[in-house]
Amino acid sequence: MFRFAAVLLMLVAPSLLLIENSGQIGVKNMKDPKCPPRKKNFAALTGHICQRSCERRSCSKQRNCVCDGDCGLSCIPPGLSCPWPVMIENAETQMAQESNTFGDFMRVTCHPRFIMHNGQDVAMSRCQGDGKWSFTAPCEDSLNLSSVCKPPPEIENGFHESGPYKVGKTVTYECNYGYQLEGASTLLCQENEEWSHAAPTCHPVNCSQPPNIAHATLVAVHKPEHPVGTVIYYLCNKDFYLDGSERVVCLENGSWSQLPHCRARCPISAQRSRVIYNGRKLWINEIPAGLVHHGETVKFFCRSQNKTCSFEAESQCFDGVLKTPDCYDEPTYLQYHLFPKRVVSEIPAC
Repeated sequence: MFRFAAVLLMLVAPSLLLIENSGQIGVKNMKDPKCPPRKKNFAALTGHICQRSCERRSCSKQRNCVCDGDCGLSCIPPGLSCPWPVMIENAETQMAQESNTFGDFMRVTCHPRFIMHNGQDVAMSRCQGDGKWSFTAPCEDSLNLSSVCKPPPEIENGFHESGPYKVGKTVTYECNYGYQLEGASTLLCQENEEWSHAAPTCHPVNCSQPPNIAHATLVAVHKPEHPVGTVIYYLCNKDFYLDGSERVVCLENGSWSQLPHCRARCPISAQRSRVIYNGRKLWINEIPAGLVHHGETVKFFCRSQNKTCSFEAESQCFDGVLKTPDCYDEPTYLQYHLFPKRVVSEIPAC
């Protein structure tokens, strides 16, 4: 009886802020500061379907922000309940409270001669946010129970697969977001009922100081190291074009996401001929400073082989360079001043 009371107290204590006298969910969007962060891949390992997280954003009007165990702060509908009664092989089930709503507990007691792999014959199961009872180890015949290892150590900022931990079975450790595993990620339960390796550790991953980019300013960055998920911003200097995203993120591998470039404007090489820019036929002095932005296109005029008509040849500005088409010939000073109507851009189109 005392052991059961202790188990119940340990399981119920983290949820006291979430359960009122009726077993219903508490005040809407009241976040529990003691709630653990959501474990990575927790649902895949346990079958528990985590609901939408409300750690950083609010729930809809139809849901409350409450702690859902290892799923962390989650959006749960009021009045959520789990199935009852529940039949478990080789065990009896009994409600620990008067209801079977979210956060309530069910006691699972093994039949005589049956025990769980951790050596207990009583366990508590909690009504989760997915409307299902949490997993408890099955009750097996103590006479036929396979050799097992003790539960592998819990690690800070990480987690491992759930049991049973039979001889020959392996368990895999993973780290939470922003942390990197150091040590053996997989442990084997050996015949001597000991684990093959010591538990690994999880260390925070940081990105080093972000690199400088030519013709750019790094916005308000003063720290020597930056944790995973840190966002920094680059701003290009005046008259430079941002090629890429201004937003750069510290990734889980400790590197920064793809950096942008600040591209220079391009001078137009044609001086005595009109060009087509932004859909308009313009002399160079009609284009501000005679420069176009990175990525923009300019159409030059070229003479046909028989010199009687002109056609367009397009070129694109790339980081300060606007290549003049091979077919373009710059008119001479005399051609431009003495015979302006014969300039290539002024003769009829082919």
